[in-house]
Amino acid sequence: MKRFASPPPAFDALLVANRGEIAHRVLRSARALGLRTIAVHASGERDAPHVAAADEALELRADSDLAAYLSIEAVIDACRRSGAGAVHPGYGFLSENPAFARACAAAGIVFVGPSAEAIEALGDKAQAKAIAQRAGVPCLPGYAGDDPSPAAMAAEAERIGVPLMIKAAAGGGGRGMRRVDSLADFEWLREAAAKEAQSAFGDGRLLLERCVDGARHVEIQILADRFGHCVHLGERDCSTQRRHQKIIEEAPAPGVSAQTRAAMGEAAVRLAQAAGYVGAGTVEFLLDPDGDFRFLEVNTRLQVEHRVTEAVTGVDLVEMQLRIARGEPLPFAQADLRFDGHAIEARLCAEDAFAGFVPRSGAIHGWRVAHDDAVLVDHALGAGTYVSPHFDSLIAKFVARGGNREDARLRLVSALAHSSILGPTTNRALLLECLRAPRFVAGDLDVGWLEDAASCWRAPAPDSRWQAVASALWVQAVMRRHGPLANWSSNGARRSRVSLAVVGVDVGEAHARAQGDTEGSEGSERGEGTHRLAKSPVEEPMRWNAEVEAAHDDALTVRIGAHESTLQIESAESMRIDGHRLPVHVAFEGTPARPLRMWLDHCGFAAGVVDAASLPVRRASADAGGELRARMHGRIASLAVAEGERVRAGQALLSIEAMKMEHRIDAPTGGRVAAIAVSVGAQVSPATLLVRIEPEAA
Repeated sequence: MKRFASPPPAFDALLVANRGEIAHRVLRSARALGLRTIAVHASGERDAPHVAAADEALELRADSDLAAYLSIEAVIDACRRSGAGAVHPGYGFLSENPAFARACAAAGIVFVGPSAEAIEALGDKAQAKAIAQRAGVPCLPGYAGDDPSPAAMAAEAERIGVPLMIKAAAGGGGRGMRRVDSLADFEWLREAAAKEAQSAFGDGRLLLERCVDGARHVEIQILADRFGHCVHLGERDCSTQRRHQKIIEEAPAPGVSAQTRAAMGEAAVRLAQAAGYVGAGTVEFLLDPDGDFRFLEVNTRLQVEHRVTEAVTGVDLVEMQLRIARGEPLPFAQADLRFDGHAIEARLCAEDAFAGFVPRSGAIHGWRVAHDDAVLVDHALGAGTYVSPHFDSLIAKFVARGGNREDARLRLVSALAHSSILGPTTNRALLLECLRAPRFVAGDLDVGWLEDAASCWRAPAPDSRWQAVASALWVQAVMRRHGPLANWSSNGARRSRVSLAVVGVDVGEAHARAQGDTEGSEGSERGEGTHRLAKSPVEEPMRWNAEVEAAHDDALTVRIGAHESTLQIESAESMRIDGHRLPVHVAFEGTPARPLRMWLDHCGFAAGVVDAASLPVRRASADAGGELRARMHGRIASLAVAEGERVRAGQALLSIEAMKMEHRIDAPTGGRVAAIAVSVGAQVSPATLLVRIEPEAA
């Protein structure tokens, strides 16, 4: 077997050039190997949990929090200052940047990953496909030629036929990707994909591939050492995706035979060896309904979903990365690897999954993770954690293991249902819908199944019981803060009347700022890469009036309209509601000088609660007047109209890039664009005015 020249320098200190849960993950394995661990952080993240998890920590010197983690110079400087002999990039940020790998080598620092040449060759989809074809790996029909002209691309699209996919050649994650179902739409979709690819990767080159409907996204984990040995660790099914982004992954893939697994694994190993690959990597395939697989791309780094492979193989992939980087050979051959049981991972993200996957940010006021020895939870949550609008929306990963798929699925459902985050809206409800959906239960998956199934799903809403619990907890908190709100009656009971409103975190933040609060600021094969958003940017909160009667025995009676409930608060985590003991998760914020805000998670619905009278008075629907405001933190990625232009309802006005996704904002009504309040590149926050439209006269 081929042995690579010049062994890597020895190292006893590792710097982790990342943040959040992946920094935690790498630090754990590094410390288990006896390495001195060094964390880095942006100036705004000095108190981040991953900083406390390391032996040492240094601040990255850069102009912004995001720029800090993307600065090659800042990371190399941190290695020099700390004496780190190696750097682990985690995933995201600099993990697939060949310039970073080269800079590490030039500085005498071991880069825990493949060579710059391998990253460059396999990170480019066109080059990777050429290597795969030379290695005899099956590929999709398509075009990745040297002529990128619109005429050449249109001619190739006609040759390939529809449906087909347009893809960015230089990147992944669903950016610069468009599905074409009619050749009449090809040119404008090509232009949109090229523009998005240029914005995301600094490279607008595209390739075309035949689209396979009903296919699954199945990937193979590989490990390769410096001595030419390469093994695969089985497959993961990553077909459950939203907007080209994976949200649930599992190993092994349901219904994949041992023969198919072996064939895909052998193909992945051939490709890795053809590219001279060293380290951990993932080779992604499309698996069609007939059992044929076709190469998609290579991820030259650790994957978010690596934990499910670890769960069924018993191999610590981060430990293997570090041992390979130290120049050690793989401690096992392919025949030594065994697959035991089943594992499923769910990604908990800060986003409103039922409103176009709008990313959410803000302070986490409370968090609770279910305890189950069969469920691993990777997170970086702690007191005062803030979900930044500048980084990925991933908050935590839940990985459940079982003797079979159904055991793992049920354990994951239970763990998610009994865990909660108080603060930014999360996708927990969507994850539970996915895991309980008949198609998922049956393992009947393809890359479009979630899009099809979710069309009839609805966001959870507060029912009368949730409102009763919120009312009781609110009254109790106000009484502790200010004393009884009403006089005692002759029988010793006291009555309080309240008017409350449910609000999301962004509404709460906007309201707090209005009160003077200045605290805080954190690929599939289907569909378009830009999601349309046309709802009101700040939804009118749901309001209700309640009467709460508290007796001497701490029992509370809550009346909301004709509904009446009896509640008894047993502890900070549970209460009895009409005789049934149920869990609650609640947190409060505010001081006597500031309005009280409450965050409640109860029976699957989590939201903020405020005094309805404290909300600012505004029009019932800004959209009705043609006023568009931002619903998220983000950057204006593009403007599609100009002031004075006439638009129709549903026409694209602009797009906002937030947390690695681009969100299209459509006109809520026809009319004339009276004002554009933002420019391309501008940063916006929730409630920022974007566009004002004068509606057409009736």
